[in-house]
Amino acid sequence: MSPPDAGYRFDLDGYLARVGLSGRPTVAQVHRAHVVTIPFENLDPARGVPVSLDPADLERKMVTERRGGYCFEHNLLFAAALRALGAVAEPMLARVGPRENPGRTLSHLFLRVRDGEGVWHADVGFGAGTLSEPVPFGPGEEFTQQGWRRRIIGEGDELVLQTIGDGGAWRDVYSFIPVPAPMIDIEVNNWYVSTHPASRFVNGLVITRHRADGSRTVLSDWSGTLRLMEQAPDDERAVELERAEIPARLAELGLPGWALDHRGVVVPERQIGLPR
Repeated sequence: MSPPDAGYRFDLDGYLARVGLSGRPTVAQVHRAHVVTIPFENLDPARGVPVSLDPADLERKMVTERRGGYCFEHNLLFAAALRALGAVAEPMLARVGPRENPGRTLSHLFLRVRDGEGVWHADVGFGAGTLSEPVPFGPGEEFTQQGWRRRIIGEGDELVLQTIGDGGAWRDVYSFIPVPAPMIDIEVNNWYVSTHPASRFVNGLVITRHRADGSRTVLSDWSGTLRLMEQAPDDERAVELERAEIPARLAELGLPGWALDHRGVVVPERQIGLPR
């Protein structure tokens, strides 16, 4: 990541206003507010725009422009806010999905946070299934957040975040070696996720909006069909959509100002009509 512009300083008040807070909130309060306010979305890589992790770019996109982002963006912005509030935030990389899958890349970023009250596993950017608030770092008992059951277990050198899947069995969400990631590794993996032809974030669309009660809305074509899903711990409903419906659905999810170009790619409305 290139250094921020000379004189750059994180605008904590602007960030807190973005997530509906003020003053000196706790880590847990900021975590909860961030999750329900800033959408998870991959509109940039899906339209061929690499994702920048420059601090000023993250703040401009997700605070000033009121966009969303994916895990690298969410958790680095969140880390900047926590540091401005006096906490220690260490980014870590994880491999998503079952451990028996040999093709997993280090495609997820989350945080280990120290705030004087404890050491926490914090993650505001997993998309469909992120934590609603921090949990104690490391292996421990099963915990429930707004009806969603999860746990962290130890497996050799790795820690594994798990959730209850179909049939009541535990399934891996992601696994990681609990060592802070240097920025060069974060940059390399972010570049892969946002630009590589094999990345799902390049090949498909996924937008998630979380609610304070723990339910969420997911708009995605990762299954091969564009679907709008309403998910809760004990229920999931899905409807299939036509691609022409995407701009209106994005606006409903807090992302107005998008349109489809002549190829059916989601682009900012201001680009429609510009020379090809």
